[in-house]
Amino acid sequence: MPLVALGAGAATALSLAPLHLLPFALGHAALLAVVADAASVRSAAFRAWLWALGYHIAGLHWIANAMLVNAGEHAWLIPFANLGLPAVLALYAALAGGLARRLFRNGWPLWLGLAALYTVAEWVRGHAFTGFPWNLPSATVDGWVALLQPAALVGSYGLSLLVLVVTMAPALWLDRSVSDRVRTVASGSAAALFLVLAGWGMMREATIPQIAEPGGSVPGVVVRVVQGNVPQRDKWNPLLKPEHLGRYITLSDPGRPADVRAPGLAASADRPTVVAWPETAVAHLIGNAPELMAALARVAPPGGSLVFGAPRVAQVDGQSEVYNSVFALDDRARLDWIFDKAHLVPFGEYVPLRNILPVNPIVQSRRDFTPGPGPRTLEMKGAPPVSLLVCYEAIFPDGAVDPADRPAWLLNATNDAWFGRWSGPYQHLAIARLRSIEQGLPMIRAANTGVSTVIDPAGRIVASIGIGVTGSLDSLLPAAIPVPLFGVFGDIPLILMVVSLLAVSAYGRFRDGRRTPAN
Repeated sequence: MPLVALGAGAATALSLAPLHLLPFALGHAALLAVVADAASVRSAAFRAWLWALGYHIAGLHWIANAMLVNAGEHAWLIPFANLGLPAVLALYAALAGGLARRLFRNGWPLWLGLAALYTVAEWVRGHAFTGFPWNLPSATVDGWVALLQPAALVGSYGLSLLVLVVTMAPALWLDRSVSDRVRTVASGSAAALFLVLAGWGMMREATIPQIAEPGGSVPGVVVRVVQGNVPQRDKWNPLLKPEHLGRYITLSDPGRPADVRAPGLAASADRPTVVAWPETAVAHLIGNAPELMAALARVAPPGGSLVFGAPRVAQVDGQSEVYNSVFALDDRARLDWIFDKAHLVPFGEYVPLRNILPVNPIVQSRRDFTPGPGPRTLEMKGAPPVSLLVCYEAIFPDGAVDPADRPAWLLNATNDAWFGRWSGPYQHLAIARLRSIEQGLPMIRAANTGVSTVIDPAGRIVASIGIGVTGSLDSLLPAAIPVPLFGVFGDIPLILMVVSLLAVSAYGRFRDGRRTPAN
């Protein structure tokens, strides 16, 4: 059984991007099966841990690529990243599995109770110790946009709960203690829920206009996304920096046609009003750099903005602080604003417990970055107000916008060169586009090595530049839609769903006035 749990968890990861093998999302049923078959609470927790270990090892294997950028210094960390991190993340599933086995009897109470507790564990995983909500159960249905639409109502965690309820149900047919009647009713209920979610998702998607349809875009706003495709190991090479910067400037030249044109653009009339470059596209530590700003301003659209990522240094209370920043520059070399990344990557951009741990951040710096203030809505020349998400800030459902000042769109400036060219960048894209569905906002995504995309409020990919491609993309800015339920109430619908399922499962435990004890 331990090998079954480990293998089933790994197989479930096949449903994630880029493979999108949706039937493997049913691997969640194996989690319920191994917990139900456990003879004790301890055994149930261990089996759930093994299942999640397999899932995270398979789903996060791309992390090793980040350790190979500077292999001489960081390759020794690969076992800790590719085995240690999954082992720690799997502890959340272990707690859920053990607690569910302790609280609920087999059959439908364990089915619904485990789905609810595992969702709570995933929520904690997304918040505790700075949080890492990568590859939530909701990500396993990314291959079908219609199934992502309920995130507009209940968010990514609520969608995860719905996915678990549906995909765990087949496990009831493997439990001999469950009657045929319960199996049939549970399976029928799960199938009905799936059909309702899929049907509602398709109808919702159909009501949101495409970018080329009337009302589907913001009049007069054209965004050019530039993908420089600079390998991470070359980015900070001083001999190559001029060539890299020249590449971005050439691709941004308004006289140069874009390599990709999204639907709805006229052949020649629509010129960019905003040019978006990725995170750290400018590989210079920016302080007071008037000559550099003047050079960049030459490709800023007249009356518009060039938005680019670069590290910057600033004096704060007499201390020199380094920030991972995004700048908005107009065509007169004036900075409209600077946005500093707030949610930094542990061990990537800073080292927790630095006085104890003998390592440096993975990024090519021996200094920790300083976090910024968090989500802000920023005014921009050439486009409506925007909310910035720098790199993996896009994976956090509750950090996409300032709820007191709603933007008109999202800009995700990222450098996925760290993730390699296989599953990592595609998983990041899959997670990021859920922010568009949750908030009813389009997202422009500028990625150094890909995938650079334009995403509409339904989560549909309007246009993109693939992995490892050097090029530019011109697109109209998709129009925002009214604030979805999740954008108004946040996790309140999730809390109601979890409490309801736990109450129903608890009723199942006490209905007969007794429960077969687990040792």
